[in-house]
Amino acid sequence: MSEARAASRYAKAVLDLALEQKKAGDVEKDMQQLLDTLSGSDSLREVLTSPVLKGTDKASALGAIFGDASKLTVQLFGLLAENKRIGMLDEVARQYIARYEEIKGQDVAHVTTAVPLTPALEKKVLGQLQAITGKDVTLEQTVDPELIGGFVLRVGDLEYNASLAHKLENLKRELVQK
Repeated sequence: MSEARAASRYAKAVLDLALEQKKAGDVEKDMQQLLDTLSGSDSLREVLTSPVLKGTDKASALGAIFGDASKLTVQLFGLLAENKRIGMLDEVARQYIARYEEIKGQDVAHVTTAVPLTPALEKKVLGQLQAITGKDVTLEQTVDPELIGGFVLRVGDLEYNASLAHKLENLKRELVQK
């Protein structure tokens, strides 16, 4: 089974349980905090993907770092560690947030840029996305310097690639075909 499919199944199971226990909002906050922490900590990502450390040690480390996390989130750490899937925790968190926001009537837009968006530009992008989709939209940003400039925007199944790297690749393809 692909890692994305497995992450989706874990996220769905946790969301179903969280909805049943009326803790979905708490778990969403945990997942967002987890993603924020992982994006800012190379060493934590290394710990989670290390083949040397035991899964139980990884789960314990997460429990210590996220001591105020909900019981369901801590149980997820343990389950992923037990099944040797703790390295996909960030993808489970992303999937959980996306599924929960879909239930709440929100969309998650993923924007990848060469440099971080300014708060003013982020606000403008969100306004445009809300006008286009007619839904509340949250923005998840990734920085990838290899784009050179421009951006790649994904909302649901739609993708708009306005990156300079993409345009250069298309130009290269056109030149090769001539």
